[in-house]
Amino acid sequence: MSLPSPKYRPDVDGLRAIAVMLVLNYHAFPDAMPGGFIGVDVFFVISGFLITGLITRELELGRFSLVEFYNRRIRRIFPALIVVLCATLALGWFWMLPQAFAQLGSDSFASAAFLANIALLLQSGYFDIESAKKPLLHLWSLGIEEQFYLFWPLLLMLAARFRMSIIAMAAVLGIASFLFNVALIGPNPIATFYLPFTRAFELLTGAVLACGWINVNQSSAASSWRAWIGVALIGVSAYILDSHRAFPGWWAVLPVAGSALLLSAPAAWVNRVPLASPALVWIGLISYPLYLWHWPLLVFAGIIKFGPLTLLERQLILLASMLLAWATYRFVEIPFRFGLPTRRKMFSLGAGMAMIAVAGFAVMWGRGFDFRLPAEIRAMASVRTESFKWRFHECLLDLSHETTFADACVERDRRPLVLVWGDSTAGALLPGLRKAQETRNFGIAQLTSNSCIPALNADITPGCRAINDKVFSLVQQIKPDVVLLHGTWEQHLDNVAETVAALKQQTHARVVVLGPVPVWRRGLPGEVLRYFILHRALIPQRSPSAAPPTAYDAVMRARLEPLGAEFISASDVFCNAQGCLTRIGDAAADITVSDQVHITEKGSVFLIASIIDRLLGGEAPAGKGR
Repeated sequence: MSLPSPKYRPDVDGLRAIAVMLVLNYHAFPDAMPGGFIGVDVFFVISGFLITGLITRELELGRFSLVEFYNRRIRRIFPALIVVLCATLALGWFWMLPQAFAQLGSDSFASAAFLANIALLLQSGYFDIESAKKPLLHLWSLGIEEQFYLFWPLLLMLAARFRMSIIAMAAVLGIASFLFNVALIGPNPIATFYLPFTRAFELLTGAVLACGWINVNQSSAASSWRAWIGVALIGVSAYILDSHRAFPGWWAVLPVAGSALLLSAPAAWVNRVPLASPALVWIGLISYPLYLWHWPLLVFAGIIKFGPLTLLERQLILLASMLLAWATYRFVEIPFRFGLPTRRKMFSLGAGMAMIAVAGFAVMWGRGFDFRLPAEIRAMASVRTESFKWRFHECLLDLSHETTFADACVERDRRPLVLVWGDSTAGALLPGLRKAQETRNFGIAQLTSNSCIPALNADITPGCRAINDKVFSLVQQIKPDVVLLHGTWEQHLDNVAETVAALKQQTHARVVVLGPVPVWRRGLPGEVLRYFILHRALIPQRSPSAAPPTAYDAVMRARLEPLGAEFISASDVFCNAQGCLTRIGDAAADITVSDQVHITEKGSVFLIASIIDRLLGGEAPAGKGR
């Protein structure tokens, strides 16, 4: 087997630089480079190419040692990762809520065990902490790579022992992995993204290139053509792909093929000049710690600021990432990675990673070390979204699992009947409506679905259009006296207007549209914690940190009232000139919102009590003893 030359290739570090800059730009400026996430795929191909070449070369010479291989991997991967994980846990201690810090502990444990991809796969869910708040989200790729290298050296050793064709084995496994990825991307895109079996073909593409190097035409003309096609494929994929496309799937062919073509053309001008330039080579040398540092810094900057980062702030964070990456490379990576590969280095790094895993488990087991905060702050900042009080999975459907409402969702024998139609924020009205039933005679029909506002003929989320059609049909059958529409009104106003018009034309119900509640961009529990950290006091009852949707209220009122709807502003209930209501008392249960937009039970009771007279049109109180 003729393998690539073991001589250092600066263009490979230049390609690493391109890969890491794609990822950094995607995370910092997603609108400018929506497909920058393919930088990870470029890394995978480079890794498979270099490491397979190294292993097979040593196997040919009879010098390969599995212990030495993992010794090299530990010295390459562990030093910078330990530093970044320690820094991330330290920042989490000071700036994260207990629930989020516990999640960080879990993610740190998984990252130390190189299982971050599996952990993220298991965490996916509607009420999960949003991805933008997970400082270790990007370590999923490290998990896939290290899981691959648990098995690939063993397979290469077996192939060498039994004189099997390594290139044939790599090609067969790569094709099988790619076909598995294509087959699974439709029914389970999240698993396809995170599983090593559906990503292995990217590393195996690099492996096939390394093993088949003798068959690659290295003439100047052929190399030039391959290099320019590779540049085009990577560039096109970075700009035409985005997070809404099913990836990897067939789309992964673009960056994977582009990377392999560039690696196959060391004689091309693209490789010899731009990719081998000192600036790109320098970035390539620090690409690993740069990849590790950038995402935690972006996440914690957003957490500390409690608001969107400006363009300048994101640019400064990337600059800080580069400085930290250089320092990590110079003072951490080089001392451990180079020099004598002593067992002391290997064992000390292994012990350090084990301590990170123990620390992460302790944070997770200790529920985010909530003793860091006073009891009242701790309780208020850790209020959870209590979806079970909204009859989740019965009358608030998760459309990825349910499409049928329970019979108990409609109180058919009680009048007047108020039918609630909307998304999960409409489901959060249920505790307040239940409380109002103690003093008012009316029934409740709850037909709500997560992430699905009442907007007919709108494709909002998978299954939303169909469930809205079903709800409209049920409204015609149930014949409620009042239809209460509520949701996170951000778009699809034309479809909401269509819904109002259809209700007025085809039913005799009053149509009441409840405007959006104020949005706490970083979550009200987070605002409680931030205020305490800055002022060492409980957050005031009103805060200007929320975004009252006053302007959108006016737009909705002007559009929907001429169609016959009655519009009620939730913003007017919660907000005034001093700010929006954060709490109704001093207890944890008195906080008004549990995350960004979902009102708590106390918030629901307060809102409904403020609007019940208008909602029922002056319905008289029920008699005592009811």
